[in-house]
Amino acid sequence: MKTLYIIRHAKSSWKDLNLDDFERPLNKRGKNDAPQMSKRLKQQGIYPDIILSSPAKRAKQTAKAIAKEISYDEKIRYIEDIYEASPNTLENILHSLDDKYETVFLIGHNPGLNMLVEKYVDFEENIPTGGVVSIKFDTKEWKNISRKYAELLWFDYPKKSNKIS
Repeated sequence: MKTLYIIRHAKSSWKDLNLDDFERPLNKRGKNDAPQMSKRLKQQGIYPDIILSSPAKRAKQTAKAIAKEISYDEKIRYIEDIYEASPNTLENILHSLDDKYETVFLIGHNPGLNMLVEKYVDFEENIPTGGVVSIKFDTKEWKNISRKYAELLWFDYPKKSNKIS
């Protein structure tokens, strides 16, 4: 069984309009939300075998905040192709993972993340910044993950009142 946690980067800043999109950092709310969501994961005993992240500044900051909060000691894998990725590109990244990884955190951006979730399960919501979608795949190989083997476990985000249980 494989479990994928699709995580949209936390809220980013639009304060400096001269910054390239790739360089936009987290804003104050994002800096608070990333650790808050990490604590929710930690409280559920959810720890990744690997963290994959977009190298965009806001995604990196989110990945680092999550890693710190859950005491993830491995190296975060920053993958250029996650930035502005299509769902097919994201799926190709997942299909290429080593099968020794059972639990994966994928940190990136919309609309690609939302489209990836919709590819696997019936999902009609928008993943807000800081949101996490958990999908379980009844397969032993990442190359086989597909809608056929997918089950939506839960969806959580910073402003949600009924948090994961």
